[in-house]
Amino acid sequence: MKHRTAFVALLTADTISAVGTRMSALALPWFVLATTGSPTRAGIVAFVEMLPYVLAAAAGGPLLDRIGGRRFSVGADAVSALAIAAVPLLHDRIGFGGLLVLVGVAGGLRGFSDTAKEAMFPRVAERSQVEMTRAAGLQDGLHRMATLLGAPAGGALIAVLDAPTVLLFDAATFAVSALLVLLLVRVPPPAEAADEPYLPALRAGLAFVRGNPLVMAIVVMLFATNLFDAAYNSVLLPLWATLIGSPVVLGLASASLGLGAVLGNIVFTAYAPRAPRWALFTFGFLVGGAPRFLVTGLSDEFWLLYAVSFVAGLGVAAINPILGAVSYERVPPHMMARVQGVATAVSWAGIPLGGLLGGSLAGVVGVHAALLVLGVLYLAVTLVPLFRPVWRELDVRPAAPADSPRVAEQPVP
Repeated sequence: MKHRTAFVALLTADTISAVGTRMSALALPWFVLATTGSPTRAGIVAFVEMLPYVLAAAAGGPLLDRIGGRRFSVGADAVSALAIAAVPLLHDRIGFGGLLVLVGVAGGLRGFSDTAKEAMFPRVAERSQVEMTRAAGLQDGLHRMATLLGAPAGGALIAVLDAPTVLLFDAATFAVSALLVLLLVRVPPPAEAADEPYLPALRAGLAFVRGNPLVMAIVVMLFATNLFDAAYNSVLLPLWATLIGSPVVLGLASASLGLGAVLGNIVFTAYAPRAPRWALFTFGFLVGGAPRFLVTGLSDEFWLLYAVSFVAGLGVAAINPILGAVSYERVPPHMMARVQGVATAVSWAGIPLGGLLGGSLAGVVGVHAALLVLGVLYLAVTLVPLFRPVWRELDVRPAAPADSPRVAEQPVP
């Protein structure tokens, strides 16, 4: 029973902090655009938030493997709460430079926290006797539910209150997450990695990713799609919404995607052991990526954005559970954090660059043209699995070795 409690507590902590993150993902760019009117500055803020995240994920893996993720998760969430709360409380005094410092600190801490939770997840799930593919599906379903709840709540609260107040809500969610993990989750660190030096451990994680063609293909694909999604979510869609004049549009668009993803996740989780991974992965990216860019680039109709976002959610519902199953089937437990950290760092490196790309491109050609250009590029990237044979290995389900867990993720679009 205590192992099942730890599993539920970890999922709950992860979901609560994700709800807050979805809210602040709307509040922060809206705050910057409202106070500066500059899409370039909004892109800089997105870059400064996510670059430390990527670096923390890459550098923290061996340490997490060595001492366990629980202390990292609790400490990072607790300090994140303070850093996020300081943004609305001090923004009048610290200026744009101070805002960048606080956002960067919060981004790095979130990188440690998310990597720690990912490293703990397979061991907690295994000890609770939850089948790993279903556990990955449940984890992703709750992340999608966080988008469904957090995004519209964030948009509504920005409209009713203001963006700084929404950031205080985000700070509170990190504090609750830290308490849940501190009080209810117990996971011993893997003994195999306890005495391994830091740099060899980091190199081992990189060598593992480079030595597996499918994992490497996934990482490269996610780098590109995260680049485009970050440009869309952190700059282009908020800027598109400011032209329309309402932050509620942002929340409802994200909620539409979240609703489709939750419904799709329910179906996928039910059929996960028999689901054709390659077909669902490829189809999911084709319908979940480029259409959102092309619709907003060609039209200012709210209903069309909501409809396409809902269909996109249905499409992407299977992507993260498939990635989780592929990762957890292949990575030994004592290497999970370092491999997860390297893969996350490379694939998520597109996120800070995407904010800069979206802001710069919109500043030069305008938001609608920027959406069309990136939509065409997104489509080209997501056609690759149709032509490269390595992607067919998604359908190969190797038996888990005796020393492996079975189950790893892309950020929610």
